[in-house]
Amino acid sequence: MEPHNIFSNIPHDTEKEFFEFLIKNNAVTIERIISKGQKSPESGWYDQERNEWVLILKGKAVLSFEDHVSIQLNEGDFINIPSHKKHTVTWTDPHTETIWLAVHY
Repeated sequence: MEPHNIFSNIPHDTEKEFFEFLIKNNAVTIERIISKGQKSPESGWYDQERNEWVLILKGKAVLSFEDHVSIQLNEGDFINIPSHKKHTVTWTDPHTETIWLAVHY
């Protein structure tokens, strides 16, 4: 066992969104996501099999849902998205990294 820091090893290439699994097993997946101006692809909604709890550690983002509700998330904000609740990321801060902690359970 050794400690790691969620704010270390931030990729310098921010052209693409960065996904990193921190823990993954049959019961839970915990990932770090780093965005800088990216949003979800225009191809459709996220419609996930598992619940997703998301925390914004740094930056800002906007999530939009199929029922036309949009929620802005700032540093420290978190939300629980039930399974099959269709959603998309419509905006992330283009000027600074947005660091997400996502727990799929």
